[in-house]
Amino acid sequence: MNAQNSSCGLSGHEDPHKKQDLEIRECLGHIRNKILVMSGKGGVGKSSVAAYLSVSLAKRGFKVGLMDVDLHGPSIPRMLGLRGTIGPGSKDGKASPVPYLPNLDVISIEPLMGEDRDRATIWRGPLKIGVIRQFIADIEWRDLDFLIIDSPPGTGDEPLTVAQTIPDARALIVTTPQEISLADVRKSINFCRNVNMKILGIVENMSGFKCPHCGEAIELFKSDGGMLTAKKEGIAFLGSLPLDPLVVQSGDSGSMAILDDESSPFTRAFMDMAARVVREVEGDGAAGPGGSENSREVGGEVAPEPGSRILAVPV
Repeated sequence: MNAQNSSCGLSGHEDPHKKQDLEIRECLGHIRNKILVMSGKGGVGKSSVAAYLSVSLAKRGFKVGLMDVDLHGPSIPRMLGLRGTIGPGSKDGKASPVPYLPNLDVISIEPLMGEDRDRATIWRGPLKIGVIRQFIADIEWRDLDFLIIDSPPGTGDEPLTVAQTIPDARALIVTTPQEISLADVRKSINFCRNVNMKILGIVENMSGFKCPHCGEAIELFKSDGGMLTAKKEGIAFLGSLPLDPLVVQSGDSGSMAILDDESSPFTRAFMDMAARVVREVEGDGAAGPGGSENSREVGGEVAPEPGSRILAVPV
């Protein structure tokens, strides 16, 4: 047999893209459920939902990974108060995610930025595509029950790359009750349908405020916009989350401690929402292996060669 024409990978001429595709498929095969947390508009609390969902699932005993693909404005590390760094894994060329809980690991671009974590990430599509694929292929994820993916708002490179690289990912769409947010939610719904991504459901965040003095519920925006949109579109409504100043304080201080306060209306609502997520996933069956050999081409642009590992962040 001519070694040069061999496709077994032993000839020294292995296509790096095919190698990365295989690594992605192998990684995704060990992850049962992949959930993309997305929103049509910024400022609706999408990253908070992704962070709290990851922690609440981990507290339920699930093995969870949290992947932050908001490369221009990563919020997850600061919300969680992450102090660790991404180090070498046990396998050659792999990197270890940052541990947050014994059964919750996190990957984000911020721990890779060195000491200057306020440095701007000025990347175009191909670089972002390559880094997101490396977050899967080059990170030594353990066997996971859930991979929660925090995406930037909108329907650009990042959610599109996730949709094409993880074809069995399901979308959890976050909105606030007012029409200006719901209009962009409908764009997110159409995005999911165009790329054949199943929608797990809609979460309405900042849905009213409970007066700390009299206990009366105050609707700061209109009410039930998320539920009505879900009903109209034939999508599951996963719940409403009240506005709570402690959520803001927790995020700013890098603490998820509010989830331990069972008297908090936010905590009770969030735990109910997380339980619905688990029921929706279990009712649909565990997600199987994903990945696609043709997933690296996005919007007519091709990601850079996957020869360099993510520990050498492009600048």
